[in-house]
Parts: sequence; structure tokens; C-alpha cells
Amino acid sequence: MDNEKVAAQHNGHRSVGYATKFDQKAEELKAKKDQHGKGKKEKDDSQPAGGYDDTSVPPKPPGYTVKFTFHRATKLPMADINSMSSDPYVLATLYTDLPTRHKQDPPMRFRTPTIRKNCDPEWNAEWIVANVPASGFELKARIYDEDLADHDDRLGNVHVKVDSLGQNFQGIKEQSYKIKKRMGSKRAYIIRGCAAMFSRGIRMSGTLVVSVEVLGKTDTDNCGRMWTIGPCNWSKHLSPMVGRLAGTKDIGKDGKTEKYSFQANQMQLAGPVPASLYHRYVEFRPFIKGMFTATSLRGRILHRALHHQHNRIYNYDRDTIYGSFPAPSQDMTLQFLDLVHYDKGGRIYTYVLTLDGQWRFTETGKEFGIDLLSKHTMHSDVKIYIAFSGEFFIRRSKTPHNEVSTPNLEETHPPAEIEGGPPKNDPPKDPAYYTLVIDNDSGTYRPNAKKLSDLKEYMQKNFPGIKIITLDCIGDKDKMNRWKTEQRERKKAEGKGVVAVQGDSDSISSSDEEDLDDQQREAEGGEKQGTKEKMMGKIERPFDKIKEFRQGDRDREARESADDVGASSQ
Repeated sequence: MDNEKVAAQHNGHRSVGYATKFDQKAEELKAKKDQHGKGKKEKDDSQPAGGYDDTSVPPKPPGYTVKFTFHRATKLPMADINSMSSDPYVLATLYTDLPTRHKQDPPMRFRTPTIRKNCDPEWNAEWIVANVPASGFELKARIYDEDLADHDDRLGNVHVKVDSLGQNFQGIKEQSYKIKKRMGSKRAYIIRGCAAMFSRGIRMSGTLVVSVEVLGKTDTDNCGRMWTIGPCNWSKHLSPMVGRLAGTKDIGKDGKTEKYSFQANQMQLAGPVPASLYHRYVEFRPFIKGMFTATSLRGRILHRALHHQHNRIYNYDRDTIYGSFPAPSQDMTLQFLDLVHYDKGGRIYTYVLTLDGQWRFTETGKEFGIDLLSKHTMHSDVKIYIAFSGEFFIRRSKTPHNEVSTPNLEETHPPAEIEGGPPKNDPPKDPAYYTLVIDNDSGTYRPNAKKLSDLKEYMQKNFPGIKIITLDCIGDKDKMNRWKTEQRERKKAEGKGVVAVQGDSDSISSSDEEDLDDQQREAEGGEKQGTKEKMMGKIERPFDKIKEFRQGDRDREARESADDVGASSQ
């Protein structure tokens, strides 16, 4: 009996010990939760996770404004065996010890323009970054050869590491860094190695010349994060193949359709993006989280597909048009208006604004092709966090808004036809005639309507001279839908040249040009090419090429003979 009492007391003490340990562990977990969720609101279980995130920027002392310059590279490998050269560019990523609001926040990146057919390119491209911490940075520069689609070959890496920054930092002036070949394209270095065997002047080791300069202390209250000051680079990406898949065509000066094309646009805006503009994707479907985080099998497949689509739409190639402005100006506003074709055609655009102020946008619509290529997930490159997203369109007033106190948006084009611009005349080159109507209509990120005023202020700083109106997709739903309907009706009336075509199959292969030709013929009222005609075309095509080459040889021989006769007569 005594033994039973002792055992019971022992078990009781052990139970009390477990309970005490359990309470201590629970308190520790609660303290960690309170610390991690400090400044956050309680989660509303009735709404899916995501949307606006009010996590504050971790406080840090002000840093320094630093200018990075990518001058040139030497002795790069030959990635193209046909031209025995490369089309190089630099993709730089900046790392510091500044804590981020979330580990998924993307790092800061910068891309130089592409130099064509040159193994010794010279860029002299500048990148000015604010609030780089005094603890220094590591700059990782990857040199690529621009290739078709998104299959760019890496030519090598360069790492620039600075342990500390200050007013007395002497900087780095045109220092040559040896390019590390370990991660480079084996094919490119094999080509250069073969060339080096036949020429003593060719070396295997290349260099990248970089400068780093501290411009001074960053004067700001936005401590704890970096941002791009400038330059404000922009690029226009034109894709005839994607245009054919989307069914979009360019309009010529004569008002007739010229060719298929799909246009994607990027503009680097001057920072800082307001810290309040911080949104996460919304988990409105069970598979969405896996798609953004690439965790499940289905999520990895969707993530990779959307990433590939982003690279395809924003692909850099020989048709890409580059430009740059040192800072926001009215010229930059006019360039933006030119990218969106002013008020022509009643266009509506889908946009995403990244955390570092890169604005990406393409035209959207109910048409089969365009709507498929205009999702916010694609524009963000499947990023978990962005600043803002939605749609926008442009309207032109009869009178500049700075000449009237309250401009009446009802007297604009669209919807009305007013003189002095499209569709009958060229658009006026004065931003004061135009209004940018921008909203938060994005189901992917669901931006907070209360932050539209912060977005408006930021956009106004970057596009001086233009009038900006914001619309809440919920609070201003009726007005937004009415104005967008007017845009679409104007688009139909003016005829943008959009042809929505869809073949018999559910998917279209970008390499199957015969199917695209069939779609074009059907859209234009022609007959579909039969199997026999396709086979005869494939058989005759090589012989046609041989005929072209032989005719070219005959023409060249004729010119050489004519030159010989002319030389002998002299």
C-alpha cells in the first residue's frame, strides 16, 4: 500500500513537472508570436490570406547613395559560332545585410543594354542606389549572351565585395575584375578555346571593368531599405510570334494592318516606392500558394510555366527598344504616353509595380489572346510580394487640365470624338492634355484601396504634367465599369486591328508556323491549306532555298565580272 502511495506521489510530481514545462513552452511560443507579429493586425479568417501587408520596415540608420558603373568587358567567349562573337549584357544583383520585411522580398537588380556582336563590349551603364548601409555590400554581376527566347548563355560571373562604406571611402575607379568561368557556358568557352589554338592574340580569360562611387549620405526618413534613384531606364519589347499567338497587329500610318506584334513595356521609376505599398498574393484557391512558392508538384509546374511566359513576353532581342532619362521629367511623361499610344484606340492596360519601382504593363482586353497574356502573376514574374497592381487607361481632354480648375472627364477622348487629336489627327505632345486613370483591379494581389492616394502621389512625382485619377475597383465599381466599357466601345469603333483566332486544338505551338498561317488565312476569309499542299510546301522549300543561293551566286558573279570590265577599261 505504501508503495502505491509513493508511486502515486511520484506520478503526481511528474505530471506537475510536465504541466510546468508545457506552460513554459507555451509562453515562449506566445512571446515569439507576439514579437514576430508586432505591428500586425489580427488575421480575419473570413478572408483568404494575402493582400495588403502592414509589416513595418525594420529600422536602420541612414546609409549612403552609391553609383555603380559597368564600363566594359574584354575577351568574352564567343557564344555564337556563326558570327564568332557574342551579344553580351550584364545582370547585376546587390546584396547587403539590411533585414527585409519578409525573406521572400526580391533583391535589387539592374540590367545593362545588350551590345550586338562584340566580345569586347562597352556599356558605361550607371546604376544609382540609395541607402546602401555602412556595413558594405556584395555586388554579383553575371555576364550573359543574349539569345533567342529566354535561353541566354551565361559567359561568367564577377563579384565585387566592399566590407564598409563611409564619407572617406575612396571608391573603386575602373577596376578590372577577372571573369569566373566556372558557371559560364561550356559551349562558348569551347568555341573560344578552338579560336585560341589558331590565333595567339586570343586569350581565354576575360575581365569586367567596374567603378563604385559614394555620392554622399542618403538624406531620407525611409531608412531600413534600399531603392533605385536612377537612371529611369525604359524598354519596349516587341514580339511578332507572340503577336500572332495573341492575335494582335500593328496599325500602319495609312490606317491598315501591317503585321502581327505584341508589345510589353518596362519603366524604372525613381524611388523610393512608398513603404505603405506592400502587397502579397492572395490565396483564393488551394493551389495558389504552391504556384507562388513552387512547393507542390502542380505548383512547381505552374510556377515554371508562368516564369517562362514572363521571360517570353519581356524577352530582350534585336527588336527591343531601349531608352533612359536621368530623372523624372515631362520628356519621360511623353515617353510613357508614346508607349501606350496616347489616347488612340481606347486601350486598357494591365500593370504591376515592383518593390523597387519597376513598372511593367501590357495591353489587356476580352480578346482570346491578349487576356491570356495579361495576368498580374505573369507581370510580377510570380513574385510573392509587390508594391501595387491593377489596370489603367489614358484619356485626352479638349483643354489642358492646368488651364481649367476642374477638368470634366466626360468631355474627353474616349468616349467622345474631340478635335485636335486621334482618331483623325496626331495626338498633342503636351502631357497637360492627358489623364491617367489607374485602379487597383487585381484579383491576384488585391491592393488596398486606402493606398491609392499613396500610389497617386508616387506616380505624380514620376510623371509630371499629367493628370492622375484613381479608382477603387469596389467603391468606384460602377464608374470604373462604365469608363472601361466606353474604352472598349471606342476600341471597336476605331478598329485596333485585333483578330482573335483560335485553332482546333487547345494549345498552339509557337514553332508550328503552318498552323499560324492557316489561322491568318481563315481570319482574312481565305481557305485553310490542306495536308497535300503542306507536304508539297515542305518538299519544295529546300529546293527553293537552293534556287535562291544559286541565283545569288549568279548575281554576285555578274557584279564581279562587271567590276573587272570596268577596271580593265580604265
